[in-house]
Amino acid sequence: MSAVTNTEPNAAPSSAAGSAPRGRLLALGAVWLATRALMLVLLAHSGSPDLGWGGVTREVWHLYHHWYEVLSDGAFPADDPRWQYPPGAGPVLLSPALLPWLTYFEAFVALTLAADAVIALALARAGTRPGGRSLRGAALWICGLPLLLHVPLARYDVQVTAFAVISLLTLSRFPRAGGVFAALGALVKGWPVLVLLGTPKGRHTRSAWTWAAVAGASALVLLSALFTTPQAFLRQQGGRGVQIESLGGTVLGLATHTGWPGRVRYRYGALEFTGPGVRAVADVSLALTAVAFALLLLWRVRARHRTPATPYDAALSAVLLFTVTSRVISPQYMIWLLGMAAVCLTSRYTTQRPVAALIVAATVVSAIVYPVLYSEVKACTWTGSTLMLVRNGLLAAAAALSFTRLWRSTCRAPEPPVPASAPEPGPDRCRGALSVP
Repeated sequence: MSAVTNTEPNAAPSSAAGSAPRGRLLALGAVWLATRALMLVLLAHSGSPDLGWGGVTREVWHLYHHWYEVLSDGAFPADDPRWQYPPGAGPVLLSPALLPWLTYFEAFVALTLAADAVIALALARAGTRPGGRSLRGAALWICGLPLLLHVPLARYDVQVTAFAVISLLTLSRFPRAGGVFAALGALVKGWPVLVLLGTPKGRHTRSAWTWAAVAGASALVLLSALFTTPQAFLRQQGGRGVQIESLGGTVLGLATHTGWPGRVRYRYGALEFTGPGVRAVADVSLALTAVAFALLLLWRVRARHRTPATPYDAALSAVLLFTVTSRVISPQYMIWLLGMAAVCLTSRYTTQRPVAALIVAATVVSAIVYPVLYSEVKACTWTGSTLMLVRNGLLAAAAALSFTRLWRSTCRAPEPPVPASAPEPGPDRCRGALSVP
């Protein structure tokens, strides 16, 4: 009887503990279905005047479909100045052919939703593992992506983010697989290679980077064999100027109110500033990117302490720094930041919770900027300029805070524990403690 009496009380808490995550997972699944249905409704009514700028779906209908036809003939669109993406973007834009019973647009949206679901499932699985894990990451992704309205469904940045998220979540246990996913993502849109920055020094780093290099080189050779002019994007990327939504573009937009004679023009697939001083602003952006890279390298060398969340925190900090210093900060860049912030929040050890809050706030403002009030931003009105100042100010604050918290958590010696038998400080000690800034 005593054995039965002892085991029965333990069974109830165990059952309750198991049902709690299941309940939260079911709730997250319901939220995903509801929010994605709403995003599809918005996508179907993207031309409505209430949604502002009506060109959200034009990227897929016209530009992506046009590139699809060119790629289907075995060539990259080398003569199109709007083609500024690494060769790995080709297979992504060709992927709607996997669903031949749908139109190109329908198949593209379906595959984007599938990639979105993969990210949500990966974050949920990571959040339910034992050892300081949390479902906050899955919640951030599921609830945060709809803040961008229907824009994520009409861009292929969700697919790119899926490579980066899976790479980060597999690096700790399977560094080779993490390196492969990072390399494949980098071949699609460059930035996913940054997720390898925080890998532990030594064998772990060598394994991840070696497999990333091998996978990336192999995929590049294969793409070069299948398509002509795979390096064409480099020429177009180098000719880009300062987009109106970038940090430099915010400065130029405000300068128009002080008499600066610059104008907004459609160039290289985006609205960019033209006029005196624009090239100098672009050069400053490139210089700041180089400074960001140097800071990240310095952190890598100086870092001495690690937590299970350090690779996640380093990845978010790196992507933030490169985003803020870029000459282009398109609205879909927020998808990358939401994905990296979500990975951070899967760990209770992360230092980036306040950074994630700033990213969510910037995401809300981004949706107002594009598509709702994009005409104001294009015209450089006070409303448009203020919106850009707020959005980019939030991103700049997030980048500075992210790197500061990453540095403090890894490059400073941990506080020594206070002995349990330590005497109470006397009055003099108290005065000395209060005088420390």
